[in-house]
Amino acid sequence: MNYEDVQKVSNAAKAKSNLVNTNFFKYFVRAIMAGFFIDMAMIYSNVVGNVFSKTMPEWGKFVGALVFSIAVLLISFVGGELFTGNNMVMAFGAFDKQVSWKEAGKVWGVSYLGNFVGCFIMALLFAWAGASGTADYFAGFIGNKLSIPAGEMFFRAILCNFFVCLAVACGMKCKNEVAKFFMIILCIAGFVVAGFEHCVANMATFVTAALLVPGGISLTAALKSMVIVTIGNAIGGGVLLAWPLRMMSADK
Repeated sequence: MNYEDVQKVSNAAKAKSNLVNTNFFKYFVRAIMAGFFIDMAMIYSNVVGNVFSKTMPEWGKFVGALVFSIAVLLISFVGGELFTGNNMVMAFGAFDKQVSWKEAGKVWGVSYLGNFVGCFIMALLFAWAGASGTADYFAGFIGNKLSIPAGEMFFRAILCNFFVCLAVACGMKCKNEVAKFFMIILCIAGFVVAGFEHCVANMATFVTAALLVPGGISLTAALKSMVIVTIGNAIGGGVLLAWPLRMMSADK
């Protein structure tokens, strides 16, 4: 990273913190919108998976990963505040001493809550719309998702947000929208195909499954998963990527 890009990321961190403090409502709406986009992408991905599940499940996984990328594309092109992307941006700003860790934590907390609200609203609408025949599909994989061993879940979450935040970093670096488009798709599709764990996508999945699957899901297992994956995502974006990215970047 040259110094211009360092300033760009740190300035983004300062802008996010300032917006939370000066216009909380606007920031919170942006976080809700990011939740909408993540939930929409999760729906899109799982409908595709359901379509291919009986005949070509491997293609369902691959195409589902590609279409899930629309979440970060929409956040990048339309706007939105995503908790996992903020893990990298705010940590980078804190390592660069442009924001405090308290300010970073506030942005993380508000964006996380807003993302949940957006996921919840979109999941309700999807369930009320008839779920496009995916209720059985959700029932088929939700148990496996919740039964992943805690250690594996944690490291999958770290790797997931390393991929997601690479997409965010590349999106901020690219000057050309076509280049941004392809870099985001490659990074996001990579974590989905690999089966890594994203806390906001899981919010959308768990809420939707709770509404669709007969008997619902285990609230204890879902909360345990959310805690583990959230911490792992924060480390993946804030430590595994943001710290070395700042350390290796030009200082002036």
